[in-house]
Amino acid sequence: MTYLLLNGVFLVLAALLAVVAVLRRLISARFIAAVAVALTLTLLLTAVFDNLMIGAGLFSYDPEHISGLFVGLAPIEDFAYPLAAAILLPALWLLVGGTTLGRTDD
Repeated sequence: MTYLLLNGVFLVLAALLAVVAVLRRLISARFIAAVAVALTLTLLLTAVFDNLMIGAGLFSYDPEHISGLFVGLAPIEDFAYPLAAAILLPALWLLVGGTTLGRTDD
């Protein structure tokens, strides 16, 4: 199994929960903007630190299990985890009743 396929499972789950939150009208425009900022920063940090760690030889990937697409030294598969987290965690928060981040009177 490739890392890309494994990541796909988590990304589909995250997307489904986000769709449920959208359909239940729990997400405001301000909430989406906050998630977009968090996602951008998380992807940027992932790019920087994963490249540093791979460059330092702290870990590596089996070439047979990655797609071959890279951002610097980091395979594109590395970016699925922060992407899934940025989608999944806010959607879960809203679905379990964390209303302080959801729809407001803005």
